[in-house]
Amino acid sequence: MRLPQLKEKPAIIIATFGSSNRGGAALEIFRDKLQEVFGDYEHFWAYTSEIIRKKKGLPSLQEILAKVEANGYRKAIIQPLHIFPGTEYQQLIETSYYFPGLRTIVSETLCHRWHFVRQILDVVAGEFLPPDKGLNLLALHGTPLVADPVNSAYLGLERTAIDLYPNVLVASIDGVPDHESVFNRIDTLQLNRKYPRIKIIPVMYFAGLHVKKDLMGETGSWRETLENQGFTVECPEVSYRDERYFKGLAFYPECIDFFAERISRSLTLAAYY
Repeated sequence: MRLPQLKEKPAIIIATFGSSNRGGAALEIFRDKLQEVFGDYEHFWAYTSEIIRKKKGLPSLQEILAKVEANGYRKAIIQPLHIFPGTEYQQLIETSYYFPGLRTIVSETLCHRWHFVRQILDVVAGEFLPPDKGLNLLALHGTPLVADPVNSAYLGLERTAIDLYPNVLVASIDGVPDHESVFNRIDTLQLNRKYPRIKIIPVMYFAGLHVKKDLMGETGSWRETLENQGFTVECPEVSYRDERYFKGLAFYPECIDFFAERISRSLTLAAYY
């Protein structure tokens, strides 16, 4: 029986939630970076959203790991395009356990360490309105689960941002920091008298439907609430291939570089294990 020839280099697997709309542009940017920096490796893409997989016929992480193993790989780097290491990140690690024939390394997320959080704040700070011009509101995705370990990261980021910048607040679409509580604080302190403008800055990889509907939608959105409080509301945008997009972290070159650094570190580790 002829055995398949085993591959010496690890496979690189990118695990992303996926997107059913214009979020595909953000993935294109990452694909280009992947090819530029890691062109000597074979790349695979896995999608964690069951809805998007069914809608677009895309593979799950289980399917990609099975394919990688069948193709003769014995090592694989899994790089999630996650911002924080929450429950979904833990699920990626658990999924890799089902393939004992593969030595898998799940790379770190964008904000996996506290100094990474500072790096991200430094990057998005380039979008901040100065204190004499307005207020800035960092928008996190959030989680409805109290026990999700990502909550400590959300609250830590909030504390760090508020301590570093006099005109920055942080809120989540779901969970903590609770956005309704933040809006109430803004109203109670009458911050609209001090700051005529407010800038909502998404701290999300994709600035897709959540930004379009929950943050900047015409009705039932953060924008509507803040405009009713007397603010002029804005959100950073960017041009990409002749189209305008709300600016998620995927459109900051530094964030793409940070993910590339995570992959490089995992490849180094893979050489020893």
